[in-house]
Amino acid sequence: MKKSILVACGTAIATSTVVARAIEEAMKERGIDISTKQCKASEIRAYVSGVDLVVSTTQVPSDLGVPVIQTLAFLTGIGKEDVIEQIAKVLTD
Repeated sequence: MKKSILVACGTAIATSTVVARAIEEAMKERGIDISTKQCKASEIRAYVSGVDLVVSTTQVPSDLGVPVIQTLAFLTGIGKEDVIEQIAKVLTD
């Protein structure tokens, strides 16, 4: 079953694109079928319905009703594998 991830950043342009592509590649390598949507952090409530996970590079509300992973790992490279494993775990549990 395909899982949906909402990727949020400050402007929903470059940063969320980098993060979304990295997540797509990492999940594909693990055999996890996903789709990603991107949005600005300020728009998150308008896009969160129907998603399985939110990954954000900036602070977002914690009461979204879905798991949220806030990370800069895809931009810095620090802890990236750990975050990928967290994402995979959320999507497969």
